[in-house]
Amino acid sequence: MKFGLDVPTTGEYADARVLAQLAVDAEHAGWDGFFIWDVLPQQAPVIDPWIALTAIALQTSHIKIGLLAIPLARHRPYLVAQRLANLDQLSHGRMICTVGLGFGEEVFAAFGEERTLSVRARQLEEGMTILAGLWTGDPFSFTGEYYALEQANLHIRPVQEPRIPLWVAGGWPNHAPFRRAVQWDGACLKSINAKTKKWLTVADFQECLSYLQSQRTQHSSEFDIIVSGETPNNPQEASKITSPFAGAGATWWVEEGLGWSLEEFRQRIRSGPPCS
Repeated sequence: MKFGLDVPTTGEYADARVLAQLAVDAEHAGWDGFFIWDVLPQQAPVIDPWIALTAIALQTSHIKIGLLAIPLARHRPYLVAQRLANLDQLSHGRMICTVGLGFGEEVFAAFGEERTLSVRARQLEEGMTILAGLWTGDPFSFTGEYYALEQANLHIRPVQEPRIPLWVAGGWPNHAPFRRAVQWDGACLKSINAKTKKWLTVADFQECLSYLQSQRTQHSSEFDIIVSGETPNNPQEASKITSPFAGAGATWWVEEGLGWSLEEFRQRIRSGPPCS
């Protein structure tokens, strides 16, 4: 199991220099991934995540980085493809792309973004196809319900082959996100069960894993399954929470720290990941 961090970009975190230093701390402490939010402003300022990722890429050398998650429907897919390809070049092949529907319909509406989930879902599916197509480095054409490209070429490719890994985020027991995920490189489970509104349990994870396996019969064996939650600063105690998920088949644990202050998250980062 690999261990990552899901770090806010709002309030006291809304500073690219602060986030870059946290990423440096994470790399030194032995974490495998450093991921940041892509959200719209609500009650506090938000740093542009692309600016923050650029700073993070320049200040680190080997930790995986990315956004968790990109609400792809409120971005132009070709711009996301271009930015991520450039960041993959800048970071020497360390980007991971996680996409989802986003949340907070009232915030989407406030900024004039599409708020209907079914529409955003179709835009997400088309957008992922566009990302993969543009990352080939060849001219790419696409005609969908929401997007159309004609011989589009970014003239830049990611470092990673065959592409930057594409993870799809979703809340179990919703099935649609995981039907999408099996077409790509990973499924990223939200820490809260979408039905019970409680922390995801190992039993929940096993149910989701069984569903993923039932849907992946025609796909390759290389597939990441990411779970998230909170663990204490003590690596041995933390491993008591993460080890059952690892034993059940999870390949990543992502530390959320929802509601943690900057100092609390800094201390959690410096304490290091759970013992594997």
